[in-house]
Amino acid sequence: METYEDIKKGERGAWISIAAYIILSLIKLIIGYIGSSKALQADGLNNSTDVIASVAILIGLKIARKPPDEDHRYGHFRAETIASLVAAFIMMAVGLQVLIEVGRSFFLTDHATPDMLTAWVALFSAGIMFIVYFYNARLARQINSQSLMAAAQDNRSDALVSIGAFIGILGSQFGILWLDILTAFIVGLIIMKTAWDIFTKASHALTDGYDIESLNDIRNTISQVDGVDSVRSVKARLHGNLTLVDVVVCVNPNLNVTDSHKITENIEEILRQEYNIRDAIIHIEPAND
Repeated sequence: METYEDIKKGERGAWISIAAYIILSLIKLIIGYIGSSKALQADGLNNSTDVIASVAILIGLKIARKPPDEDHRYGHFRAETIASLVAAFIMMAVGLQVLIEVGRSFFLTDHATPDMLTAWVALFSAGIMFIVYFYNARLARQINSQSLMAAAQDNRSDALVSIGAFIGILGSQFGILWLDILTAFIVGLIIMKTAWDIFTKASHALTDGYDIESLNDIRNTISQVDGVDSVRSVKARLHGNLTLVDVVVCVNPNLNVTDSHKITENIEEILRQEYNIRDAIIHIEPAND
C-alpha cells in the first residue's frame, strides 16, 4: 500500500533531524559553556530535547507502518500522532527548565560577556536548521504526514531561536550584558509555545476533531456530483496521515442498486483526486425519505 511506503519515506526526515540535533546540541552546549553564553546553552538544551522528540516521532512512524491486525482493523496510523503528543510533553518540560535556569541567572550580579565565537556558532546552527526545515517540510507535504510536518515546524522554530541567540550574544558585545539572558528567556518561551502548538494539534486529531472549513469544502464537492440530490451528513477524522470520511447522500429513490453504487464510486474517485482521501464510507438514502 502506498501509504506505508510514504510513512517509510518520512522516517528519513526524522533521522536527518536526529543527526542534526545531536551534533548541534553538543556543539552549542560545549561552546556555550566555554564561551559563557546562557542563550547558546539554552539553545543547545532545546536541541537536546528535540533529539528525544525526533526519536519519539521516528518510533511513531515505525509503529504506524505496521499493517492492520486482529485488534487494529484500521491499522496503526495514529501511532505517529501519539508520538507527536509525547514529544510535546518533553519539549514543555525542557522549556520550563530553561526558564527556571534563566530566572536564577537573572539574580546573579556577575555576568560574564559571552565570547564572540558563540554568536557565530548560533548563526551557523540557524543555517543548518533552515536547510533541515525545508527538506522535512517538502517531504511532509509529499507524503501528507502531520507528525513530520510538526517536526519541520520545530526545525524552523529552532532556526529562529538560534538567530535570536545570535542577536542576543551580539548585543552583549556592546555592553548590553542582560540581552544574552533576555534571549535565553525568549528561547524558553518559544520552546513552550512550539510544544503547546504540537500538543493542541495532536490532541485535536486524537479526539476526532477536524477542520470545519475543510469539512464544508468536502460537503460542497460531494453535492455537485452527478446523481446526488442532497448531502445529509459528512463526518471526517484524521487517522495518522489518513483522512477517514463517512458520508450520507440522498439520491433518486427510483434508481436501481447498480446506478446507486455508481454514484458512490464517483464520489470516492472525486474525494481521492481532490482531497487525497482514500478511505470513504458512502451511505445511500432515497431523496424523499
